[in-house]
Amino acid sequence: MTLNEGRTPTPVDQIAEGWVDTMVSLDPTVGTYIGRSADGSGFADYSPDGHAAYVRAATDTIRLLDDTVPVDDVDRVTHADLRSTLALDLESSDAGLQLRDLNVIASPAQGIREVFDLMPTDTVEDWRNISARLGAVPAAITGYIETLRLGIDQGITPARRQVREVLGQARRNAANDGFFNHFVAEAGLENGSLPASLATDLGAGAHAAATAYERLATFLADELAPRATEQDAVGRELYALRSRHFLGATIDLDETYEWGIAELARMTEEQESVARQIKPGATVLEAIAFLDTDPARKLHGTDALQRWMQETSDRAVAELGATQFDIPEEIRRLECMIAPTQEGGIYYTGPTDDFSRPGRMWWSVPAGVTEFDTWRELTTVYHEGIPGHHLQIGQAVYNRASLNTWRRQLAGTSGHAEGWALYAERLMEQLGYLDDPADRLGMLDGQRMRAARVVLDIGVHLGKKVPDGSQTWTADYAFDFLARNVNMNEGFVKFEVNRYLGWPGQAPSYKVGQRIWEQLRDDAQVREGTAFSIKEFHRRALDLGGVGLDTLESALQN
Repeated sequence: MTLNEGRTPTPVDQIAEGWVDTMVSLDPTVGTYIGRSADGSGFADYSPDGHAAYVRAATDTIRLLDDTVPVDDVDRVTHADLRSTLALDLESSDAGLQLRDLNVIASPAQGIREVFDLMPTDTVEDWRNISARLGAVPAAITGYIETLRLGIDQGITPARRQVREVLGQARRNAANDGFFNHFVAEAGLENGSLPASLATDLGAGAHAAATAYERLATFLADELAPRATEQDAVGRELYALRSRHFLGATIDLDETYEWGIAELARMTEEQESVARQIKPGATVLEAIAFLDTDPARKLHGTDALQRWMQETSDRAVAELGATQFDIPEEIRRLECMIAPTQEGGIYYTGPTDDFSRPGRMWWSVPAGVTEFDTWRELTTVYHEGIPGHHLQIGQAVYNRASLNTWRRQLAGTSGHAEGWALYAERLMEQLGYLDDPADRLGMLDGQRMRAARVVLDIGVHLGKKVPDGSQTWTADYAFDFLARNVNMNEGFVKFEVNRYLGWPGQAPSYKVGQRIWEQLRDDAQVREGTAFSIKEFHRRALDLGGVGLDTLESALQN
């Protein structure tokens, strides 16, 4: 890949482009994510040999970077961020994290299936690629099992709780009515018909993929679960490593824990104040109960949900593009989708490098859920779309003239992305889009949850005292704590806490990232005085593309 006309690629750019090529070669699903269709029919080698190949490649790229001098500010950001990312990957490898890479939301157990959500399905050739990738699922699962077996041999295993939950996911994928069989059953609906031989191959591929997930389930039940650790907490050393990975910054974990407690109290007080605006004298729960009976704020069915998401997103793009941000035409298209899974959660996937696949907001609706409250979810549309993830990620993809592919498509951290999205929610409040107290209550419900999980995540993994000092954090306390701080059903609470327990350091990155974004804005305002422009601050920050938060701070201060 090469840059568009504009900035002449430098040696540092070429190293970064070479690293993207290497990543796509080592893991073709990366090619699917960024839209390289020619690379879209296989998987990474998830075996120990595959991991060793990644380590060698990362080591070689660090060596190249160390031998190359940046020529300008763009180079300096690329050099610093790429090197720190690769060095952290090697540090994680030394800690054996790949040997315990299994959790309920973001491990190969999910990634192998989820890539199919991003594959085009418009042409016969698209379905041939899907058929080839379905046929590659068994080898990917085999390699993954080999790595987890090595973890068993070395005594490095995930928590038993995670194994049990992923076992259930694997069995659902393996079922006759699971994802793979359902996916190919609809293959002919989008393009009329497929050649009989391809339809047969798709059916065989779906069966092979489902059988591979059944094999994974058997391994998890019979081999890994008995050897998995009962301890959910990973401890301070591994937690600090994971926190750096998700933030691209080093934070004081103890200070952040205390800040999280204070922030949770502040969010709770603000939420209680808004509840009284909705219904005089009401508690938060009473205000929520009142809103839940309002038919004007309720959607029925996923079709209505999808239409409302799209209409809300389109309106935000049109209005903010006219007043607050310079939004390129390519970014103005955002597709709001109902996900093909029923696991719960809302997420965003970025556009391909040529925008042939637009940015997409996905809603994975749990089975049986048919009603949705707009007051709860308005802020979510802003979080995932404009001015949240879609503006942030789409702007980086658009900025081909100055950013190499690594910076546009693959760099960045959860703290940078999710921190910006929470920052964007508050920005929409400041711009008047959440003036309705009900919509503001929905925003605060999410902000309170994000503050609560800073406390929960750090507390449980570091074995700290709970906020009232009555005991040390445990998983059981974590479920109760979150249930008291979110207005969600038991299934949501269970999924969320299991996610935090299995993905340490990720959940706090949202609120901590927001904190850092707000600090950087406030620092810039103090530094620039009357010359400060919030629109210019946003433009400059987003033009950097995805970076770690330490890199972001350094770049904005120069």
